[in-house]
Amino acid sequence: MLERINAKLAATAAAILLGFCAGGPAPVQVTRVTLPHHRGPVRIHEHRKDGSYTSSNWSGFAVTPGNAGVTSVSGSWVVPTATCGAAENDTSGYAAFWVGIDGFSSSTVEQIGTDSDCVSTNGRQTDTPTYYAWFEFYPAGSYLISWRNGSVQPGDVITASVSYAGQSTNGRRGAGGPEFTVTITDSGSTANGTKNLTYSTSSVVSSAKQSSAEWIVEAPCCGRGNTVLPLADFTPVSFSSAAMNGAAVPLSLSATGNLQLIDMVGESNPTLLKAGPTSAAGGDFSESWYNAGP
Repeated sequence: MLERINAKLAATAAAILLGFCAGGPAPVQVTRVTLPHHRGPVRIHEHRKDGSYTSSNWSGFAVTPGNAGVTSVSGSWVVPTATCGAAENDTSGYAAFWVGIDGFSSSTVEQIGTDSDCVSTNGRQTDTPTYYAWFEFYPAGSYLISWRNGSVQPGDVITASVSYAGQSTNGRRGAGGPEFTVTITDSGSTANGTKNLTYSTSSVVSSAKQSSAEWIVEAPCCGRGNTVLPLADFTPVSFSSAAMNGAAVPLSLSATGNLQLIDMVGESNPTLLKAGPTSAAGGDFSESWYNAGP
């Protein structure tokens, strides 16, 4: 009798692990793996006369609302296709697409997004593109989000957000501070099918300033000498539904007031990425790849 009970318990546990318990829908299961590289604060190269910026690792838009502070940021994009092995440096490139709080004028970044890389998640060079979702509470490490019942593919529609969840006393090493929740949803696409993969997690970032909101394409860090890694070649990507503190953000090439336009450049100052609006109404913009850099 005891053997039969133990066998039944083992079978039930296996069913739960695989997501088939009681014949119900499979629950979303996520594996968190530390990635060998990270995304950090912006590295400003130049503040142009027109008010825009160039950077060695970021391209996109940032909003710095001043004393108002940032309590939430959100946006959507379609996962672009990476081209690997077709041109010089393509086989060692990375391209990260994310929304976040902080990092433009502060030393932390609370962020979540996807990558289209020509390097595997364990850092090995590959001619086959690698696609995945991740989150990071910089300066803490970057974590891979790996769903058991689906994966990120080019063409998938991604919606992501970062929000301030209040003050907490349960930070790392007992230090309290502002707590943030990051959430990402992969809705799939017509070609890849409906997915509705969602992941959310929270963390305390004790030194966060909540001083900026961002919609960014990034070349992650770090190579030798703390250098920015090469940028993977990818098809143009469009961000949409940009919002901060619950209100739509009118993104524009005219970098005025609290809106900061950022283009990515290499060490010798060639353009790597350039941001440009895709709708007159604002809230949408596109990014086009020019060069691998760095």
